[in-house]
Amino acid sequence: MNIELRQLRYFVAVAEELHVGRAALRLHMTQPPLSQAIQGLEALLGTALFLRQNRSIVLTAAGHALLPEARRLLRDSQALPELVRHAAQGESGHITIAFVSTADYSLLPPLLREFRSNYPKVQISLREATSDVQFNALSAGEIDLGIMIPPIPDKLRETLSYQAILSEPLILAAPAEANWISPGARISLQQCQGQPLIIFPRIFAPALYDAIMGCFHSVGLTPTISQEAIQMQTIIGLVSAGMGIALVPQSVSNLKRPGVVYRKLQQSTPQIETGLAWRRNNHSPVLQAFIELVNKGNEPPC
Repeated sequence: MNIELRQLRYFVAVAEELHVGRAALRLHMTQPPLSQAIQGLEALLGTALFLRQNRSIVLTAAGHALLPEARRLLRDSQALPELVRHAAQGESGHITIAFVSTADYSLLPPLLREFRSNYPKVQISLREATSDVQFNALSAGEIDLGIMIPPIPDKLRETLSYQAILSEPLILAAPAEANWISPGARISLQQCQGQPLIIFPRIFAPALYDAIMGCFHSVGLTPTISQEAIQMQTIIGLVSAGMGIALVPQSVSNLKRPGVVYRKLQQSTPQIETGLAWRRNNHSPVLQAFIELVNKGNEPPC
């Protein structure tokens, strides 16, 4: 059974006028084809919508039930062009974003605020996930965008696009009770000798792990790893508990935790990069709008 919007429009006009002649005038048509259209709709539905009494008509119980639904369908149909236009321009729809925990203390909050301000009709789903989990989720189509620490695995380079958006040095996070840390002073890595290290497991963040270990090796130190954790807030929590020290991206200092102090290092450190990754074949207008917003924010000043 296929009911046309035209039939519903005719029905609503007759139901509101309760007079076929007036409804025909309202619809700018003659009365016979309007009566035929109503009869055709009743035949499709298998029930009478109007009771005809001499020169007047009234709605049946079925007609009363259909009227609000017919009005709703007509309103929805009128909204379709605008809905499609918004979707085509990325102004409405849905995007699923995964992010590494370090992004939560740097670029993610301002990006989300600006995107929601510019695209209030877009629904955003967020997941915290390590980079390796994000690669699998992107390949499976479970997320649209990953905010991650590179590199992208070789097997995915042909299917994923990547764009760097942040680069920052490593700093030291240490227990506030540590008596070898001077207030406000930069710390030499040699001062960290003998301190237990808390770090991401290499399998989950190889670039970050290698950068941290490389800092120690560059000054002839081999740290003892006391704990591993996959979330930055867990690492900082362990530092707060006096379980050891950690080298973390500079933006993590925005995570204020009692019992933790952050210090810049005397030695230069590798830059920790964070970037966006997405499937090359994902042509979602919402995804493109998010990427364009990021690019706009990263444009150098004139």
